[in-house]
Amino acid sequence: MSGLAELLASFFKVGLCSIGGGYAVIPMIQQEIVERRGWITARVFADIITISQMTPGPLAVNASTFVGVQAAGIAGALTATVGCTVSGVIISALLYSFLIKNRASSLTSELIGPLKAASAGLILSAAATITLSTLVARTASGAASIDRTALLLFAASLLAARRYRINPVMIIAAAGLAGLIIN
Repeated sequence: MSGLAELLASFFKVGLCSIGGGYAVIPMIQQEIVERRGWITARVFADIITISQMTPGPLAVNASTFVGVQAAGIAGALTATVGCTVSGVIISALLYSFLIKNRASSLTSELIGPLKAASAGLILSAAATITLSTLVARTASGAASIDRTALLLFAASLLAARRYRINPVMIIAAAGLAGLIIN
């Protein structure tokens, strides 16, 4: 399979699984593009997720565009983005039709609860993956160590968001500025 066909197939699968939000599908994206395909490193993946959060649009679509650029330039970006979005459009239309026809059914309600629980688990898995890849640095010998600067910025961002309710855009801007100053 050619590079663009692999991108299309990979991100079609991602799109199939990212209905309802990209956070729950982050582990799948990482497994497919970092571990299985090797198109990017885990560190670049964490950077892409960060950038995807700062840009408008769904996380999975933004991530697919950035990965596509890394893997195959502009053609890769277009291919990965189409692969990610076309499956979502098809599934959304089918689900909408099903839910409209079965909105009063108790079976519909019974299906939604477990889906929420599974989504929460996947989101927590994604959070753990990103947190570890951000806070744990690798030395030249391959040993792991805590990145104290990243830990400090993480704690400050968490405090600013949770305790002081500072706008996330302002936190991201401040963290980016801090990164420029520190590095």
